[in-house]
Amino acid sequence: MNIDHVATVRQARRGSLPDPVDAARRCERAGADGIVCHLREDRRHIQDRDVMRLRRQVGCPLNLEMSVAPDIVRAALRIRPAQVTLVPERRRELTTEGGLDVLRWRRRVTPLVRRFHEQGIEVSMFVDPVSKQLEASAQTGARTIELHTGGYANASTAAKRMRALAALQRAARQGRRLGLSVAAGHGLDYHNVNAVTAIPEIEELNIGFSIIARALVVGIEPAVREMKALLRRR
Repeated sequence: MNIDHVATVRQARRGSLPDPVDAARRCERAGADGIVCHLREDRRHIQDRDVMRLRRQVGCPLNLEMSVAPDIVRAALRIRPAQVTLVPERRRELTTEGGLDVLRWRRRVTPLVRRFHEQGIEVSMFVDPVSKQLEASAQTGARTIELHTGGYANASTAAKRMRALAALQRAARQGRRLGLSVAAGHGLDYHNVNAVTAIPEIEELNIGFSIIARALVVGIEPAVREMKALLRRR
């Protein structure tokens, strides 16, 4: 469960409510298996203190999405979440727009993977479902990939959606062959998630915005339970 956009609402008034840590605890009670948050360089939603409080107060594993900027790396090593997911980051983007170009940044990323592993922190690479990116991810020493599902979720036609789904299926199989654990996420909601949950190699889905949007109507715990019910149908 990604709780970034609870903090987005809070930051609109620069106040203390709603509290993303309280939301995370409620998500955990409702069945979330892990909590995800993105500590951005511009701190537009999640703040350093939020991550530290999540680390201390939430029982399920904490997955910190992050860029490879030095100050963010230092913060992650100080906080020591269960896992970090390395993602690209551009200041003007509304949300993460694509996977990390691990092929391009492999030499810079590989020492970071080693450094995190030495501290007992797992590392995942958020990548597009492209063969060369998966191979490069494995070469860094990372043990997990998260497939970017935005191409599938945002497809404008049924034909494009099916092609994007096929790419996810191929990438998930390749990831498994490379010895990687396979997760997926971005843009998944209550209407499009079923086809992705049907991919047997995918072990984990990271979902946030659609659940937070649903929570505005039904509450956060019912919204999490509704999504969990869909995931159990696989």
